[in-house]
Amino acid sequence: MIWFLALAAALWGLGRMLGVASGARWLMIALLYVVMLALLVLLPPAHPAARALGGSPGEWLVLGGMAAALYAYGRVLGRLRRRARPQGAPSAAPGTYAPGETARYARHIMLREIGGPGQKALKQAKVLVVGAGGLGSPALLYLAAAGVGRLGVIDDDVVEATNLQRQIIHSDARIGMPKVFSAEAAIAALNPYVDVRAYHRRLTRDIARELVAEYDLVLDGCDSTDTRYAVNAACVAARVPLISGALSQWEGQLSLFDPASGTPCYRCIFPEPAAPGLAPTCAEAGVLGPLPGIVGAMMAAEAIKAITGAGETLAGRMLIHDALFGESRVIAIARRPDCPDCGAGAEPAGQPRPGA
Repeated sequence: MIWFLALAAALWGLGRMLGVASGARWLMIALLYVVMLALLVLLPPAHPAARALGGSPGEWLVLGGMAAALYAYGRVLGRLRRRARPQGAPSAAPGTYAPGETARYARHIMLREIGGPGQKALKQAKVLVVGAGGLGSPALLYLAAAGVGRLGVIDDDVVEATNLQRQIIHSDARIGMPKVFSAEAAIAALNPYVDVRAYHRRLTRDIARELVAEYDLVLDGCDSTDTRYAVNAACVAARVPLISGALSQWEGQLSLFDPASGTPCYRCIFPEPAAPGLAPTCAEAGVLGPLPGIVGAMMAAEAIKAITGAGETLAGRMLIHDALFGESRVIAIARRPDCPDCGAGAEPAGQPRPGA
């Protein structure tokens, strides 16, 4: 049996060095166990290989049963932990503070531009974040820390080792877990008073409008042009402001799109998808690890300003940050009369948003 343990440890260590997901490593060990059990069953007890393996098939079956029971226990316990509210976090009605909760937002409340009314607006806000990757990671963490009452996060991907260079909401222990559930766990650990809605699926046009209409503000940090267009169309139709960010190697950009208030929408600025090869993804071209943190934190700051009314947002402007040369610049952007989403020929967006 010592040979099995040694080989299992070697497989686990090698898989970790190569960045293999934990689920795949457990599968390799399970296959190794099945092979050794089969040898014990098929070979006569006097066979040298059977003697080298040691033990009887019954002992190996007991070992396998114990391992299966421990694995099942761990899965059930993990699921319960993700669903449970952390101890010491008293519940409260939606949009209201639990006892002692306001103390964590004291530095916000001290700001003249936010104060108590602004913090209350954050508590009552519902924000949807599209993508729990590089940009979604810092945005979700800062919005959770700021006390946004409800955070929705939608993503159909799972955590991989290559994500951890920049996607700080995830951890090595959660490799193989759906990103939305990994993000949910991180948010609960940071601020248990936030209501997290995790949607483990791709945001497509057939669900975008209905989902977006449930929120007051949307942050889009995905890397798919089709999804960006679907999000923008849904936000225009629901008259919900959209904060969009994008990355490319050393450079990032962001803006707030709100045509209901007279500013451009995303499709005004990017009416057509980029030609093949002109806008490679992070996986194709690489990206500086801290860059998503810089731009994602800016997206969170824009969200806080949009919710509280503090300062001046990037509506009608686009901020471009060049991390390689340490430069940031802001350019003016304008609506397109022929925009397919918010222009004259676009589908009617419906009734004005309250307060717009």
